Amino acid sequence: MILHICSRAEWASARESGRHVPAGFAVDGFVHCSDPGTVHLPANTLFRGRDDLLLLVIDPALLDAELRWEPGDPADPAGPWFPHVYGPIPVSAVVATHDFPPAEDGAFRLPNALARP
Repeated sequence: MILHICSRAEWASARESGRHVPAGFAVDGFVHCSDPGTVHLPANTLFRGRDDLLLLVIDPALLDAELRWEPGDPADPAGPWFPHVYGPIPVSAVVATHDFPPAEDGAFRLPNALARP
């Protein structure tokens, strides 16, 4: 499974249209995603202070667009790699959603429901 961070409002809109197309898609050409071990990195960098977020749990087998694992920083290929979806995310590929609030210290962490035992 891969994860994608979005606002509750974005997810509501996606459910109406049947697909999720984040605002940055037009510029980047892909949907930024993460895995459970890296989702805190973009969350803490890009979404600090937000309390309206969800984590979409996406089954890659249900995507109808190409999925590529690519370096988060192309200049540092030894750094973390992230899954990028080169097309909209069909609502039918989202197998679960989880509230994604920051902890009391303001940092984001993987929700317990997604942590492996």
